[in-house]
Amino acid sequence: MTMDRPRISACIIAMNEEDRLSDCLASLDFCDEALVVDSHSRDRTREVAAAAGARVIERDWPGHVAQKEFAIRAAAHDWVLCVDADERISARLRAEILALRDAGFPRHAGWRFPRLSSYLGRWMRRGGWYPDHQLRLFDRRRGRWGGDNPHDRVILEGPAGMLSGDLLHHPYRSFAEHLATIDKYTTIMAEGLHARGKRAHALHLVLGPAARFVRFYFLRLGFLEGWRGLLQACLAAHYGRLKYAKLLVLQHAAECARRPEPPET
Repeated sequence: MTMDRPRISACIIAMNEEDRLSDCLASLDFCDEALVVDSHSRDRTREVAAAAGARVIERDWPGHVAQKEFAIRAAAHDWVLCVDADERISARLRAEILALRDAGFPRHAGWRFPRLSSYLGRWMRRGGWYPDHQLRLFDRRRGRWGGDNPHDRVILEGPAGMLSGDLLHHPYRSFAEHLATIDKYTTIMAEGLHARGKRAHALHLVLGPAARFVRFYFLRLGFLEGWRGLLQACLAAHYGRLKYAKLLVLQHAAECARRPEPPET
């Protein structure tokens, strides 16, 4: 290994993640820097990050896309590895990244890898959650964060390479947190769709959810995951229905606000 090899900054955005951040940072100890951008956590997130050797920046929450973009621009190095506090770099993925780094990150400006999620005590390899390829390792001079909140994505100049090691994902601490996340994310999505002038129709609440259930449970083999696969497919359908239900409420509220007041009698 030469001293002029590329250096990597691990970038994590966090809020109230003291219980999960240590394991995340431990899996990133091969990086040359760990940067945690914290949105005024009310727990010990910042202390946990600092104790693990991370550089910590406290910043207001502007949304997923803007916060992740801020993090990569604040990083010390151009090659960035972006992970969430509920994610871990597997041993195989770590080895692949180190090999690429020592070779100077040849050929591509960024790299994708599969994300394997744990749900209620089981790794979910079917039902639409895997391989869920994520582009998280890239040269920030040729990439940036984009997408629509809360579903951010990296926009890269040119094609990305593909790795085979898994990014391990623990998205929900409990079933209640899953439900709360659906409620939160569908509100953000509905508000974003409304701001862009999109409209909801009855079919969005009827056919769309049914199609999502069929896709996740049957076409993507969710039924092979037992009761968790059934639950997963039901909640995927619920997500779509709730998003458009909220959009429908927003658009009718806007229409009511534009109507003239009735004349006084």
